[in-house]
Amino acid sequence: MKLTNKIHVFTTVLFIVLLVLINAAIYFSFSRIMYDSELEQTKAQAEQVQAGISAVQSAAAPQDLLRAYVPPGGMITIVQADDRGDARVTGGNGQRLAEEETEFYPDERDEIRSIEGIPHAFISLPIVWTEGEVAALQLTESLQATAENLNVLRIVLLVVSIAAIIPLFISARILSKLITKPILSLIQTMNDIRGSGRFQQIERTSRSKDELDQMTQTFNQMIGQLETNYEKQEQFVSNASHELKTPLTIIESYASLLKRRGKNDEALFDESVEAIHSEALRMRDLTQQLLLLAKQDEQGNVILSSQVLSPILEAASSSFERAYQRQVTLHVKEEMVVKTDAQKLKQLMYILLDNARKYSEEKIVIHAFQKDDRVKIQIKDTGIGISSEHLNKVFDRFYQVDQARTSSSGGYGLGLSLAKELARVLEAEITLTSEQGKGTTATILLPIAN
Repeated sequence: MKLTNKIHVFTTVLFIVLLVLINAAIYFSFSRIMYDSELEQTKAQAEQVQAGISAVQSAAAPQDLLRAYVPPGGMITIVQADDRGDARVTGGNGQRLAEEETEFYPDERDEIRSIEGIPHAFISLPIVWTEGEVAALQLTESLQATAENLNVLRIVLLVVSIAAIIPLFISARILSKLITKPILSLIQTMNDIRGSGRFQQIERTSRSKDELDQMTQTFNQMIGQLETNYEKQEQFVSNASHELKTPLTIIESYASLLKRRGKNDEALFDESVEAIHSEALRMRDLTQQLLLLAKQDEQGNVILSSQVLSPILEAASSSFERAYQRQVTLHVKEEMVVKTDAQKLKQLMYILLDNARKYSEEKIVIHAFQKDDRVKIQIKDTGIGISSEHLNKVFDRFYQVDQARTSSSGGYGLGLSLAKELARVLEAEITLTSEQGKGTTATILLPIAN
């Protein structure tokens, strides 16, 4: 059974059951209240008869006394201890009650009795009768009017229930379709994605913020993330194949040359081995940078916290000096606490310092100071610089200002692209200013910790 039909049937059946239970509770509660009220009135009437008979029974005949108090459609009976009816009077159409058997009750009794299918209020009270013996005054009164009113109530409740079921049936169908509509859209979208191979999202027709809308929103976010990851994968494969094509071609060419003449020409052998080794190292470095760049969009490994800036900058500059034997001068004007990830910030510093090392020969200078609500870190070199026409493109992947220069210096056009991704996950900003022949300044803007 489809989910729509399940919701429809379950909702309809549940509502019908609840409606029947509520109507039954209303009917039985109301009938109990009415019968109890009638029983109380009959008991009060019997007590009046008891008091009246006790006051005047010596001055009038028993039948005359009872006839003065008998209700219409009812009966008053005086029952002796031996279950013998000493006196019995009926009123109106209560003659049929005279045929009922009598029974003596020594104490008070009140109950509802069914006589010939009609409910009657029955009251029995002890009374001192004519000769001083104790008898039972029994008053029976028909509750046919009350029963007819309860029949009318049953009919009304039945009609109301049937009338309520019709709109319920329609509303349950509408509700089931409303609930399953996003699910059907989800199924249709998934089938379209499977059939076409293209990522699609579900159109949000409302902003109700309920669970169904949240499901739609979550699905769209998941599809967006899958599409982004798929595009990254395609871009990674495309970039890797593009960049690895040249070193692989060089290796293949030198390997073929070695195969043909390498055994006889020692100089050619050394040159080929050196070229193959060099290109293999470049391929390894390129692959590492590509993998590192692909991972930067995963922000789960980034933990932003309050960090004192000076130790981070000192550790990065001293490590760089030892690794490349290049002088790095650090100027920090004051103690500053920033919101960052220390390891990611060091990685960002290494990329910018490495760029400064590749394209300059003099010392590298780092300045750090606070400006407004940010901390500014500047990395300056006095190298060859970058022209204005290239400055806006250097953050693009695989963009190289000078193909010959970057190839010889080991660049792949990935460093600044990786730096931009690192700055993004660190909630920082990175900019470059440069003047050809005078050097380049890389600037990092970090948020101050609260």
